[in-house]
Amino acid sequence: MIPDLVDLPSCPWAVLPPGIHDATLAEVEVRFATTPHRRWLFEGFIRVTDALRHVGCRTVYLDGSFVTAKPHPGDYDGCWDHVGVDFSRLDPVLLDFDNKRAAQKAKYLGEMFIAALSSGVAPFLDFFQVEKFSGAAKGILRISLAPPKGATP
Repeated sequence: MIPDLVDLPSCPWAVLPPGIHDATLAEVEVRFATTPHRRWLFEGFIRVTDALRHVGCRTVYLDGSFVTAKPHPGDYDGCWDHVGVDFSRLDPVLLDFDNKRAAQKAKYLGEMFIAALSSGVAPFLDFFQVEKFSGAAKGILRISLAPPKGATP
């Protein structure tokens, strides 16, 4: 379940409270794909989760202004767990970080990083849990891409 957003000092809009919060794609859609622009961004996120699921990714983390109260987010940010991923089948765009990740943004409308890789400050999974304006702790969403137990793949 996605918790209510909270206000942080020096942050221009409300954010998720600190922690990693489990959510489904359906919950993300209902909560954050609330305008035509946000719907468009969400469709890009669905495309990237489909591409990652197809190569064995079981978990993605969603962050960025998309999961805040910002009225018109520019994109979404996130990261993904590399465990179990068949890199030989991975869309090469997901490993292309040139030109400020322009290829990812063009194809998927957002930016996705490997969760365990360093942002230059900390692993992306940790980096995304710090609000960029205030430096305060904030939350992110964890979305399982694994099929439900007992489901046939």
